[in-house]
Amino acid sequence: MALIDDLIQSKYLKTPEIINAFKKIKRRDFLLPGDEDKAEINAPLSIGCGQTISQPLTVAFMFELLRPKKGDKILDAGSGSGWTTAMLSEIVGEQGRVYGIERVKELKDFGEKNVMKYNFIGKGIARIICGDGYQGLPEYAPYDKIIAAAAAEEVPEKLLKQLKTGGRLVMPIGRQYESQDIVAVDKIGENKYNKERYPGFIFVPLIKE
Repeated sequence: MALIDDLIQSKYLKTPEIINAFKKIKRRDFLLPGDEDKAEINAPLSIGCGQTISQPLTVAFMFELLRPKKGDKILDAGSGSGWTTAMLSEIVGEQGRVYGIERVKELKDFGEKNVMKYNFIGKGIARIICGDGYQGLPEYAPYDKIIAAAAAEEVPEKLLKQLKTGGRLVMPIGRQYESQDIVAVDKIGENKYNKERYPGFIFVPLIKE
């Protein structure tokens, strides 16, 4: 809990519902076997297949930008370990839905197994689907919120199309392995968007077909 307390004290975690999710959903449950003792390290950690579980500070920053709330329908593109999917499921509650999409089958299975530890899949709140994050999941659109914890060079048009008017998308944008911006996009009308950029991050790439 020391890490979470540090994130609260440094103002990265501010919203009570997000703080509760960080406390209730244990990062150690989403790490590779043998890495559980690294859960309190404020850094990205490998989950295999060239992908990582994100740095807690970065997830806190992105969640505060995303503003998830009870009853939201959320797309988690590149769901990886399932940690963000589980925390978002805790926030949206039984009236909400969270759809994780993960292209790598091995990671999809890993993330699904991890999320099942909290019974969100059994309750029908969360689903993890093997697919291309660039394409999103149009069959469940539109979404109130979309989040991606892997970087693309520009916001995928298909994800913007799947965002509800009045909805918000948060994801990193920039060249692979160079300094990137976290971008928050508000959909204010049909093909009308407001964007905010927050520089100084580096993410693994959003895998593209």
